Amino acid sequence: MVGSVGSTADTRSNTTVVPVPDTVPFVLGGRLRHRPDNRSLFAVGIVAAVVALPARGLFLATGSSMEEGFMLTFPQRILKGDIPNVDFLHLYGSFSLHVLAGWYWIFGDTLQAERVFGLLQHLGIIFAMYVLARAWGRRTAVISAVTVTMLVLTPIGLSALAWEGAVALGLWSVVFGVRALHTDGRMRGRALVIAGVLVGFALGYRPDLVVALTLAHGWLLWRGRSDRTWRPVILGVGIGIVPLLVHIATAGVGASVRGMFLEPVFDLRPGRELPRPPSFTQIGGALQAVAEGPAEAPWWHLPALSASQQIALWFWVVIVVAIAVPVTTRRVAQSGSATLPRHSVLLAASLFGLGLLPQALQRPDSTHLAWGSCVSFALLPCLLVEVVPRVAPRLARQAWKVAGVAVASVMLLVSPFYTFRYYLLHSRVSVGNKSGGLEVGRGNRRFYFGNPDLQLASQAAIDDLDRMSRPGERLLVGPADLSRTIYSDAAFYYMFPELTPATYYIEMDPGLADQEGSRLADDVASADWLMLTNFWTGWYEPNSSSEFGSDVPNQVVADRFCVVGNYEDALVLLYRRCDHGDGISPALIGIGAERRADFEHELAERTAPK
Repeated sequence: MVGSVGSTADTRSNTTVVPVPDTVPFVLGGRLRHRPDNRSLFAVGIVAAVVALPARGLFLATGSSMEEGFMLTFPQRILKGDIPNVDFLHLYGSFSLHVLAGWYWIFGDTLQAERVFGLLQHLGIIFAMYVLARAWGRRTAVISAVTVTMLVLTPIGLSALAWEGAVALGLWSVVFGVRALHTDGRMRGRALVIAGVLVGFALGYRPDLVVALTLAHGWLLWRGRSDRTWRPVILGVGIGIVPLLVHIATAGVGASVRGMFLEPVFDLRPGRELPRPPSFTQIGGALQAVAEGPAEAPWWHLPALSASQQIALWFWVVIVVAIAVPVTTRRVAQSGSATLPRHSVLLAASLFGLGLLPQALQRPDSTHLAWGSCVSFALLPCLLVEVVPRVAPRLARQAWKVAGVAVASVMLLVSPFYTFRYYLLHSRVSVGNKSGGLEVGRGNRRFYFGNPDLQLASQAAIDDLDRMSRPGERLLVGPADLSRTIYSDAAFYYMFPELTPATYYIEMDPGLADQEGSRLADDVASADWLMLTNFWTGWYEPNSSSEFGSDVPNQVVADRFCVVGNYEDALVLLYRRCDHGDGISPALIGIGAERRADFEHELAERTAPK
């Protein structure tokens, strides 16, 4: 078997393979030891400590009220019998929701349970990178794992989003795919089947990961090409893709194609994509602009680029790194290296990282840049350990130190606000040096907001709805102006599991819920309660989300609903269906008109020719 453990030559390249010293790493075909040695335990302990330090702060952190809100709400709906793409809008694979629903069924659908699951997904990415980088030794593996930690813990905290789960599954599929190149017999067959199953699971989480998975496993299959390679992989993929096929059969082909392919690719993009390259002077993402407004400067007070300048530079660095790692690896491998097995690790993993690049390009804010670069950046230490001895032989023994300093310096120069600063912020909360998010709650359900006014308004509205509503009634949550469905505070649905969401658009997006002819107006008409917020009324992004869509849902609100609560100057408005049809009060109509007029004036100023 070419490249198997114990082999000394690659018959295709005629390159001598030098066995990896010490214990052969798992990714290169080594067996797991029942009792890991002390050095391995120490290395893993360092990574675990880096993850553990900010963990308490992350559990108390402000949540994204739509994204984390729907990962709390969607699995609840599945447990009640609802079907994604049929009963509610869901733009990705449904497998993550079904897994999370099972998790909630066992551990309860609390915020803590959701964030524990999110932490496990992050650990899946972090330790997959550790296992891959272990081919270069424990020290390099620690550096790689710490690097990816800074990129997966900081963008969205511990929210159990499907992207992290998909990347974790995809990376572990690469681990087993590479392992299959360096084993033989039954071990090889098992590794190939496991790799295929993980590929299918990853596609069930995020079908758009197909590019990354195809690049990585396409090369692996070519590298170990034979019938004995294809058959177990196809078997594994067939097993792993069963959850996705079951969903398609349950939801229907038309609804599945529309919800997982057409809506996210064609309908969603105009209202969510951001300019490429990003502006050097202005932050494009609305959520990021809000977050950076009150953000504190890092305590180290070193000279740094502004927040918008960091994103603009990071964008180009992400592209360069994603392309440079596989290209450089290929050139090094072709130069007659004696460490060819390690190059198979680096090339397969870097091709997977290259396949994540579209995630960074379609919406280049800090979150998507981190998501799209987490694998490629974490592989830089491995590449540097390969390259440094070639360009500076005197530093060969210190290559891991050079790699660590170089990667840390790049992140400190390019993106310190979005990596080190947020890591340290959550760490300060963990040790009691800083307070976490502002809690709102109902019973054992809680959520965290980042602004005192939002907290006060939300808690008061929750308390009133709790007092006045009855189980089985229908609740719709959305923005105060339903002609701009820019965002939805879906966390409020999570607070009221006994109320039925009155809309297909639990997640609200521009170009979907607010388009002419959407079902939103009918959904509004079906509701007993409306909880409409002005949290995001000033939302501005240089895309179609600034445009006003259908005004029919607003007319339904005016014709059929009465305001029963106005909290913190209309930050939250609570409506109840009017039996007498007297609509909303003129005073509140004035508040809405004034906010809309302010936004239109600001939009005109932003978009006026300079």
